[in-house]
Amino acid sequence: MAMLSGPSVAPTAGGPPRQLVVLLHGVGADGNDLIGLAPMLAERLPHALFVAPDAPEPCDMAPYGRQWFSLQDRRPAVMLAGARRTAPLLDDYLDQLLHRHHLVETDMALVGFSQGTMMSLFAGPRRARPIAAILGFSGALLGAEELSREARSRPPVMLIHGDADDVVPVQALFMAVEGLQAAEIPVQWIVRPGLPHSIDPHGVDAGGRFLASTLEFPAPRVG
Repeated sequence: MAMLSGPSVAPTAGGPPRQLVVLLHGVGADGNDLIGLAPMLAERLPHALFVAPDAPEPCDMAPYGRQWFSLQDRRPAVMLAGARRTAPLLDDYLDQLLHRHHLVETDMALVGFSQGTMMSLFAGPRRARPIAAILGFSGALLGAEELSREARSRPPVMLIHGDADDVVPVQALFMAVEGLQAAEIPVQWIVRPGLPHSIDPHGVDAGGRFLASTLEFPAPRVG
């Protein structure tokens, strides 16, 4: 697989970044799909660099877009294997970003939508050094049974999901919360009434407040 790349938005305050927010898109989209969140999140994080890499594979269910792994077979074990295969590429990308911008893990947050949330929740806790936070919209937790054993760090998580989501049902949020709590990963969540498989302004505002609190004042981490 090739090195990841995608659009970015520099800190609105100018100067070198003090924080790094990595936006991971859903299946069938690309980095341009989520980089539009940057101006809204930057209102609370003016010193953050926002990057939105394109997933490594062409989408195999549409003539356009990218995917982190195939969803043609949605059996949990198959999706988990896909995330496990792609995670090292994402980890290398994150390591290079941190090195390039002279930042450390506690300066970095992952933000995912749908399959991007799956990747964030898989890769984030398995990194050796804890990142500041994970914010996930409309996603799911893969490998909940393995997480307690495989987690190497426990960054705080916020999950936001619409109760009218017909792509990833809201039950996935509650299952993710249960799996994260079992692994002793701190998690908070919001269910948005009437929201389909998307992100609404309320979710962006709540997510922005969460990111600002964790990036500016990192909480103690349990290894």
